[in-house]
Amino acid sequence: MPAAPTPETVDALMPEVAALIIEALNLEIAATEIEADAPLYGEGLGLDSIDVLEIALVVSKRYGFQLRSDNTDNVRIFASLRALSTHIASQRTL
Repeated sequence: MPAAPTPETVDALMPEVAALIIEALNLEIAATEIEADAPLYGEGLGLDSIDVLEIALVVSKRYGFQLRSDNTDNVRIFASLRALSTHIASQRTL
């Protein structure tokens, strides 16, 4: 199992992941408008399941690992920008 990323690593990655989300979904907001701990799905950013699939696809391409739709941890992984960035930091190969 990969080592847990440091908070500094996650904080440094969050703007990049926020920009990736905005690009993937063609959102008309600034990356800084995505709050680190606000929910991505439903309330908060207001994403739906199709949006989450789009994000999973671009994350897989950008960072070199698969986010599977049948992963029981998806609720945790996509809980917030910070949670997604933490997961990416711990799993990425690129």
